[in-house]
Amino acid sequence: MNEQNGTAAAVNPNVNTTTSAGLSAEMKTYYDLELITLAEAELVHDQFGQKRDIPKNGGKSIEFRQFDPLPEATEPLTEGVTPDGQAMSAKTVTATLKQYGGYITLSDMVQLTAADQILTEATRQIASQAGRTLDTITREILSAGTVVQFAAGQVSSRDALYYTSASDNCNLSVDAVRRAVRFLEKQDAPRINGRYVGIVHPDCKYDLMSDPDWKDPHQYVDTGEIYENEIGELYGVRFVESSRAKVFAGAGRDGADVYATLILGENAYGVTSIQNGGLTHIVKPLGSAGSADPLNQRGSVGWKAARTAEILVPQYMVRVETTATP
Repeated sequence: MNEQNGTAAAVNPNVNTTTSAGLSAEMKTYYDLELITLAEAELVHDQFGQKRDIPKNGGKSIEFRQFDPLPEATEPLTEGVTPDGQAMSAKTVTATLKQYGGYITLSDMVQLTAADQILTEATRQIASQAGRTLDTITREILSAGTVVQFAAGQVSSRDALYYTSASDNCNLSVDAVRRAVRFLEKQDAPRINGRYVGIVHPDCKYDLMSDPDWKDPHQYVDTGEIYENEIGELYGVRFVESSRAKVFAGAGRDGADVYATLILGENAYGVTSIQNGGLTHIVKPLGSAGSADPLNQRGSVGWKAARTAEILVPQYMVRVETTATP
């Protein structure tokens, strides 16, 4: 009641809050964009694969098709005679999606008392988890490729790779890169924007960047857009750094860690998800659980995604296994 005239105080029906129905979609859009932007920065291993989404309600499996090249037509034509036509031959590779996800539960007291913008921070945390998870899924599939090179041909197995000293080791070297490039060239592996691509661990980058022929990205700007986490180029390979590049811990001689550097050509592998289901941000506000949360004490922030990857042309990808300088 108004104390002066005894009438009811006017209520403004148009006050907007972050929980107002009219703004809920906008808030969700903001946090969705935040999640996707942060997560995609982690997806180093997804950058260079064919992207093929399965349409909604299109099942969980996708079939990639690869057509074999036609043989060379070296027989001369006979004047006036139509030759036989050419038969096409295709191979198929099938990949099946799996679903992944995680969430953070936030109590009402945390949301009331936390000094930070807790929903924003929770979104950052799950975005990082989502990106790292999806990147690791692709990495593990690629690291199981059948074409492997042990250092610069110095040994013939992973457990024989060694690091004895700075001058006696199986570290990643320009010779190892050249051998991998030679293999890809002999397979007629197509390049990606004019060069092959390497995904390298920071420990191996340390050894590779000491080569005098190493070029920083600004030295070959004619190649166009710089890849996410791109660090430089050597012998026709543009290198992208990832701290999550595959490491076989203690798998070398005398317990040496073994690092896998992937040298890729175009169309070596594919990455797929379900249309509109690749990465979803899920926010459950306080009280959304109904009778399961009778006192409105719990909310949550989560993510889920359906994803898989598949090697399409094994000979278009070389896994170079080496040691690295401690």
